[in-house]
Amino acid sequence: MTTRPSAVPLHCDRGGTGAPPLLLVHGWGGDAGEWAPHLAAWSRRHRVLAPDLRGHGRSPAPREGYGPRDFAADLAALLHRLDTGPVVAVGHSMGGQIVTALAVEHPALVRAVVVLDPAYGADEAELARVPAEQEALRAEGAGWALKFVRGAFGPHTPPGVRARHERLMAAMDPEVLARCRDGMYLAPDAFGARAAARAYLTRRRCPVLGVYSSEAAADWERAALAHPYSRVEAWPECGHYLHEDRPEALIELVEEWTAGLGGPGAA
Repeated sequence: MTTRPSAVPLHCDRGGTGAPPLLLVHGWGGDAGEWAPHLAAWSRRHRVLAPDLRGHGRSPAPREGYGPRDFAADLAALLHRLDTGPVVAVGHSMGGQIVTALAVEHPALVRAVVVLDPAYGADEAELARVPAEQEALRAEGAGWALKFVRGAFGPHTPPGVRARHERLMAAMDPEVLARCRDGMYLAPDAFGARAAARAYLTRRRCPVLGVYSSEAAADWERAALAHPYSRVEAWPECGHYLHEDRPEALIELVEEWTAGLGGPGAA
């Protein structure tokens, strides 16, 4: 059994009081601030938590522990401390891996999962590029990270969103960024690759809502779903930051989908 680093106390933005509670998990190099419009809207009906992950934003940055399960353990500790009960865990990109790990490793804490362009399911070509990308990231630092994030924007990504993510990425510790990618794709227990992801996702028993910017990736997720209430949509007009490209549409979609979940004990 793998020994994980101790949980890190996370900074967390909060709002609302309703149920089911929503946990909003940002991706690689992001922070809780990207959820500001979603937190404001969903707080009208839900208790909402938007933490900064370890090594990001206003949360501490330990020397180790940057795999999805490590991040999930931090979130589990946060949910226990705040006594939330089971949450709908919403995760973008790396956050999609993290909320999946939360659902698998801490199933009593998760009512359902929403994954937005999650960072799992990489094909052989994508995976083959990772070692060289990691070398470049460690050699070039923020410069490489900025090129990467600029390539993730879509034609409709608002200028303010672009500028904010560039500022966040430029301020990140490149070694934290590199260790996050190691944890997602290169670590012995990583599940970023398709075969590993397929095996790991079979352990995710709760309902899943997936939203993708790629039709092909959406089809791959559909084939991995087991729960009858699960659903996948593709928004091919969006870039990778689809929750910020179309915040109003995502707010409406998640509100509608969570309304059909039923009570805590619903199947």
